[in-house]
Formats: sequence, structure tokens, C-alpha cells
Amino acid sequence: MAGVPGGSAPWSRPHQDKARGWAGALLLLVLLSLPSVAQAAPSACPEHHPGGQAPDILRPSLAAETRELCFEAYSVVHSGVSRTPLAAAEHLTRRRIQQARGMERDDAFHAEDGLPEDERARLSDYARSGFDRGHMAPSGDMPTASAQADSFSLANMVPQNPGSNRCLWEGIESTVRDLAMEEGEVWVLTGPIFEGTTLQRLNGRVLVPTLLYKAIYLPGRGEAAAYLAPNAPGLAWRAVSLDGLREVAGLDAFPALPAAVKARAMTLPDPRPSNIAGSCANQPEGTRPPAPPAPSSPPGPVAQLAPSGSRIGLILAGVFALVMVVALIRVLGRR
Repeated sequence: MAGVPGGSAPWSRPHQDKARGWAGALLLLVLLSLPSVAQAAPSACPEHHPGGQAPDILRPSLAAETRELCFEAYSVVHSGVSRTPLAAAEHLTRRRIQQARGMERDDAFHAEDGLPEDERARLSDYARSGFDRGHMAPSGDMPTASAQADSFSLANMVPQNPGSNRCLWEGIESTVRDLAMEEGEVWVLTGPIFEGTTLQRLNGRVLVPTLLYKAIYLPGRGEAAAYLAPNAPGLAWRAVSLDGLREVAGLDAFPALPAAVKARAMTLPDPRPSNIAGSCANQPEGTRPPAPPAPSSPPGPVAQLAPSGSRIGLILAGVFALVMVVALIRVLGRR
């Protein structure tokens, strides 16, 4: 067999094909092991999201065991870890609010059959807990009887302090409905936030949030922001930008929006609770404190349930491995 420059014998075609096959498999393995870059999540119910794009759950621990559930007038991204929704999405319009105002509330709370049994909350979890079953997509937003029935699914509930649910939070919900009437439409995303080193679970199963958020986007103005309030009695709340919410809650509420809209918090109307003489009586007044500096890493036990490595380190390791695979393929191709 004739020699080749450098004195080495050429590989046979089967050996070359086998080597390239191994290199291709290694390349695929490297690509699959790379951490995913934040992208707009596909949605099975795009009508509830601006641009048809569902919220991105950015913390790996929160994203574990999540399922999107589509209902008539809202959708949720539900967590089997917390057994609560992480985000409830709605598109409120003037016509929808007018229809909803004619509906009578029917408190038919029920476990969600669309979830695996181990991932769903039960009515018994909330029994004698001292917490309300707090709607994330409010029943007051629901324009039909069937939509209202959907809203009483426990997949749409979080354990909410009665002093929050029946006072400040009711005022925030009412204020957002008023915005929909004034502006014509508003996109809404509502959910819990879990912070701290110790968190309570109802019945050892349903995680109790420390904060609640309600993000809104007004397409007519091209502006957005989020209400942020403790899951506790009191009238204290603050406004944050969508970028600020991303840091605190670990999610991109409206992935389709331009970066400039996410970076700036619009001026939010003050909540107007309707039950001042009842549930709001003797509530701490509170003020809107300035937003604290954004944490350098996501806080909270939920983020620690499934520890993750350094994203930057994984990316660098993946790039290095990719370069080595490409170099190997080029060497094999010359032999």
C-alpha cells in the first residue's frame, strides 16, 4: 500500500465512517448537555398571552414538574413541587369585564383532575389551615358560568393570608379590572413568590408563598409593571419593572415584549380595596418601600430544591468540548 506524507497509512473507509460516527455522537451529546438559553416557552393556549408566548420559568427548581393547563378564560403554569400555580395568565378586555360584572359567584372549589394526583392540591390541604384558597386568576374576571367554575380549580389557588386576600389583594384585582375598562384591554400574569430559608407547607404538601405578584401590560400604552405585595395583612405594596420581577420571582412574565418595556416600570394606580370597613379594618397602613437591590442569585428554598451548577461554567465547558470535536473531525477528514 502506498504511503502518505508523514509516513502513516490511510484509514480504510469503514474506519473513517466509524470515527466520524463517534465524533457526531459526541457532538450531539455536547449540544444536549449545554444549558438552555432563555427562550419564549411554547404555549398550548396562546390566546392568554401577549404574542402567544407563555411565561418562561427561569429557575430550574421552579421549572421542575411544571405543566401548562388551559381553561376557557385563563391558563396556568402549575408546579407539582409547590402544588400551586406559578403563573396564571389572562387577557382582560372591556367587554369581558362588563360580562363578568353580571355573574354571580359560585364557590365551587375543587381539586384539578387534569393534574397527576401527587402533584395536585386537595381540599383537605386547606381545611382548618388558617389560609384562604386565594385565586390567582380572580373569579371576578370570569365572563361566563363555565369560566367561573374553572376559576375555582385548586390549580388556580395559593394559600393566602386572609388579611391579604380580602383587603389589599382584592383592591389590586379591582384596580386592574378598572384599568381594563379604561384602556380597553390589559394582559395580566399573577402568581406566588417563595423566599426565605424556612417555608410552611399546608398538610406537608402545599407550599405557602411569602409574596404575591400581579404583572400587567397595557398594549395601548406600550407600558408594563408588576404589583408586589407580602402574603400577610397590611396595605404595603410596591411596583417593580418586569426585569425586577424576573430577579425576584425567577420568571419572564411576558417574553414577547421588547426589552425597553421590561426595563421600565410604569406608574401603577393605587389599589382601591372595596371592603375598607370590613376586612381592611385595623389593617397596618404601610407604604410602598423602595425596591431593594436585585439579588445576585435567586433567593428562597424553592430555588434550592433542585440545585443547579454554574450556567457560565457549563457554557464554557460545552464550547471547549465543541471545539475539540470540530478539531477531531478535521483531523480525521485529512487522514
